Amino acid sequence: MDQLQAVIADDSAATGFVYGLGPSMLALNAMAAEIARTDIPVLISGESGTGKDTYARLMHSLSDYCGTLLKKINCSVLDPAHLLGQLQEGLEGHSEVPQAGTLFLDGIDELDLASQRALLSFLPDGEVQQNLATRRPRLISSSSRDLAQDVNAGHFRKELYFRINGVCLRLLPLRERKSDVTAFLEHFLKKYAQDLGRKIPPIDQETVDTLMTYDWPGNIRELENLARKTVALGNMNLAMEDLRIDGKDRISVASPEQGSPLKLAVKAASRQRERELILQALERTKWNRKRAARELQISYKALLYKLKRIETLGDGYKELRGG
Repeated sequence: MDQLQAVIADDSAATGFVYGLGPSMLALNAMAAEIARTDIPVLISGESGTGKDTYARLMHSLSDYCGTLLKKINCSVLDPAHLLGQLQEGLEGHSEVPQAGTLFLDGIDELDLASQRALLSFLPDGEVQQNLATRRPRLISSSSRDLAQDVNAGHFRKELYFRINGVCLRLLPLRERKSDVTAFLEHFLKKYAQDLGRKIPPIDQETVDTLMTYDWPGNIRELENLARKTVALGNMNLAMEDLRIDGKDRISVASPEQGSPLKLAVKAASRQRERELILQALERTKWNRKRAARELQISYKALLYKLKRIETLGDGYKELRGG
């Protein structure tokens, strides 16, 4: 366990994702540290944004293959023929690309039945080989769905499921580990303040309390995006308006009916500043909305929503554009 914590401390990509205060996360990390040094196939299961990729890389770094290649195969974009080529390269290697020490099948739940059959023919039969120089790569897979349910529904081959599922690490969604929200937020704010060369904007307790009530459907990745936007915009309340803009559980910083005059003034100032940033980005990109969204570090859908709101509120969007 101590070595696991040391690796986390040295790996900025893993910090925050693997960290956890609750007993469930501490037990998960202890299990990961124990099985990382074995050849047992590992299935990492969890919702999108919970850190499956980070756990796979962490386990590779703790294994006997830590000095070798980790070959990641994105299963969601491969047909059977391309999958076989990727597997051939990872399992056998060639002069330019050496054999992988760890084969990471990311999103294995996305494979169709034909690809699953092709994969099964390539995987080792599960016998542990003691010779490090000759044994095949360590197998780690990830899934965003419950593969046991997919097996029962006939969508995933039973024999493949048992071949890849020597041990299953189930990553908790952020809504089930709310005690870690503030620790993650602090970590990501510091990280992006350093990356972007900016100061961390002040955040009051009321805002933190609001974040603690949010369900975080995008999990840790969504929280990281919020921290990045907060540092980029210099205002957390402004960044929070992008969360779940088309969902019923969208975070609300303040409402006209319940907000105090001071809060309403702050909200109005934030929206005015947001409007200015958006229009400046549009002018710099010659009104290319997709480029402007990338520059603002928000989704294209979020930008369209904000432009619609500017137009609805009569902020002069059409006039500024020249029509």
